[in-house]
Amino acid sequence: MSSNSIDFKGRVAIVTGAGGGLGRQHALALAARGAKVVVNDLGGARDGSGGSVSAAQAVVDEIVAAGGEAIANGASVTDFEAVQAMVQQAVDAWGRVDILVNNAGILRDKSFSKMEIADFKLVVDVHLMGAVNCTKAVWALMNAQKYGRIVMTTSSSGLYGNFGQSNYGAAKLALVGLMQTLSIEGAKNDIRVNCLAPTAATRMTEDLFPKEMLEAFQPDAVVPAMLVLASQDAPNRTVLCAGAGVFEAAHITLTQGVWLGSGPDAPEQLAARLAEVTSREGEVVPQSGATQGSNEVGKAMAAKVDKA
Repeated sequence: MSSNSIDFKGRVAIVTGAGGGLGRQHALALAARGAKVVVNDLGGARDGSGGSVSAAQAVVDEIVAAGGEAIANGASVTDFEAVQAMVQQAVDAWGRVDILVNNAGILRDKSFSKMEIADFKLVVDVHLMGAVNCTKAVWALMNAQKYGRIVMTTSSSGLYGNFGQSNYGAAKLALVGLMQTLSIEGAKNDIRVNCLAPTAATRMTEDLFPKEMLEAFQPDAVVPAMLVLASQDAPNRTVLCAGAGVFEAAHITLTQGVWLGSGPDAPEQLAARLAEVTSREGEVVPQSGATQGSNEVGKAMAAKVDKA
């Protein structure tokens, strides 16, 4: 490695859902670059049923055999007390937690018309509330040590939609919203929060892609993006997309918009000028939600001046 290589010596990382697939690759890569790693995995089936710590322990054994340090944890990310105990386990072993990679997830895919509400709630609970639980459990610690790197795992299904994944997509885009606010709140204490949108051939995606695509989308091709987002020089509030060795970024933008006022014909005016309202020319990436209000007030005030 070169002198400016990304390394994690002295850092402690927690990776959830790390018993297999992408999480396993994340844990192995962090450990290979010097991090001490808590390998968390419930050890359940793809739909979240069952549980065993053996998957996590196998990854720990792999890390230790390669000369690294790791411990296994079988907590469900939906159990806040168990997640708190997991964080304490890391602190007891190594004194701190620097990195959290929220990777745990399940799938219960069906079209919305056929989906049971329980399956919608469970997927949201694991992906969204699981990340909330883990992040909350490390938040005070990271603020106190004035350092933290948190990676949320979002998805193109959340960013752009995917048939049969309304539950998964809703949870995954919610994680982007969570990142947007936490990145603002954590900035003063050097807690950087980002999202990773991976395309990877794992147990969760094996039914979604044909065989030749699965071969292209190996999980290890996503790992460089995670390493950058978890590193000391990580960006803040970035959505990195990664798959097949290709890296992109996703942005939530705001168009310039048009002032129409609130008169009785405003709906008709909006319908007539909708293409202008949605035009992407001059769009911006807001630094906070206040940008929308500022844009609206600015245009409204300018319209009043023009009318005067």
